[in-house]
Amino acid sequence: MRQAGPLQAIEVYNDPNAKWVVMFHGYGADAQDLAGLVDSFHFKKPCNWLFPNGSLSVPIGPGFTGRAWWNLQMNSLPGDWALHRPTEMNSAVDKAMKMFTSMKFDWKDVIVGGFSQGAMLATEVFLKAPVTPAGLICLSGTLLSEAEWTASVGNRKDSAILMSHGEMDQVLPHKGSIRLQKFFEDNKVKTNFVSFRGGHEIPMPVIQKMKTYIEERL
Repeated sequence: MRQAGPLQAIEVYNDPNAKWVVMFHGYGADAQDLAGLVDSFHFKKPCNWLFPNGSLSVPIGPGFTGRAWWNLQMNSLPGDWALHRPTEMNSAVDKAMKMFTSMKFDWKDVIVGGFSQGAMLATEVFLKAPVTPAGLICLSGTLLSEAEWTASVGNRKDSAILMSHGEMDQVLPHKGSIRLQKFFEDNKVKTNFVSFRGGHEIPMPVIQKMKTYIEERL
């Protein structure tokens, strides 16, 4: 782990001139969770990776804790995420933005992504960045805080993003990504949506689409 502004993160550094892929993990996981994906990718050009660790510690079972970007009550998740904005989300976004500032990234050379709760955070970072990032990878995300996102999405017209979601997801309903895709398409953001027969996961067909999406931007 290295310190990246207010957050700790796993860094896989290959080339000072290479572009970056920054991936935010989901609720209850940690930076190691998505860092394991790196070995699945072999690009023609070098690529640097950053996997931030959630700033909050959350219980995930008797004697076990994970990390999160904001707290969730798993037994009372909102029925309509589009109308919902978690109390701690502003703080999570602020920490993420300070992390990017500390890394001195050129936004146009950064692909932002995440899984589940991390996909929600990545989406807002993508929308609020001062310069349009190189891309967005939204894995099992949802349309969250629609009013807030609507205020920013106009600046991302003609961008192209990658989305995925399992049709049998019992954690975050598949319909949330359908709504998110419509939100982006209605606002002139191009989407490549990988819908798969599965649950709350990142299967090999999605990893293959990620490889293509990232490679096109290196």
